[in-house]
Amino acid sequence: MLKKRFWLTALMGLAAWNTYAQGNGVAGITEATDMVTSYFDPATRLIYAIGAVVGLIGGAKVYSKFSSGDPDTSKTAASWFGACIFLIVAATILRSFFL
Repeated sequence: MLKKRFWLTALMGLAAWNTYAQGNGVAGITEATDMVTSYFDPATRLIYAIGAVVGLIGGAKVYSKFSSGDPDTSKTAASWFGACIFLIVAATILRSFFL
């Protein structure tokens, strides 16, 4: 019984020492934060580029409908340019919120 108690105490001490050696995890959290924030600039630029492409495609679609005399031009313009504005505003707000 004494041997079991000794080994159990030694095992608990080793587990506590191993846990203490890991620290409080600040270095890992800091590294993860740096990695995540390093992705925001390229992601924001990508979303701006997608917004520009959506705007160009929307402009072409609206011009095509306007030239053909389609009466539904205003709804098409609102939907395409609304999507473009949403992409740009969403990227800006997300960037300012997380950085």
